[in-house]
Amino acid sequence: QVQLVESGGGLVQPGGSLRLSCAASGSIFSLYAMGWYRQAPGKQRELVASITSGGSTIYVDSVKGRFTISRDNAKKTVYLQMNSLKPADTAAYYCKMTRGSKEYYWGQGTQVTVSS
Repeated sequence: QVQLVESGGGLVQPGGSLRLSCAASGSIFSLYAMGWYRQAPGKQRELVASITSGGSTIYVDSVKGRFTISRDNAKKTVYLQMNSLKPADTAAYYCKMTRGSKEYYWGQGTQVTVSS
């Protein structure tokens, strides 16, 4: 049974940094693409960043140059380093594990609040 557990969220001032972690269990982690999504109140969930099993990454335009996604296959963990945070980054952040078009799993989410 696959489980994803996010951590690292919290309250941070504008311009600050946070690192989110998503630890996976019950899977061959290295075979899966991993993604970070976020959902702000009243808005649709959106892809923030993703990393393939081979290490290729993509980012939504609004976070390019500020966020970095990475993965450690030995630890079965994906990270999202978030720098220069803005109030617009406030959202619940979710980790998603994907293999192919039909197999995917979600974590429970971690809240990020950027406010002075």
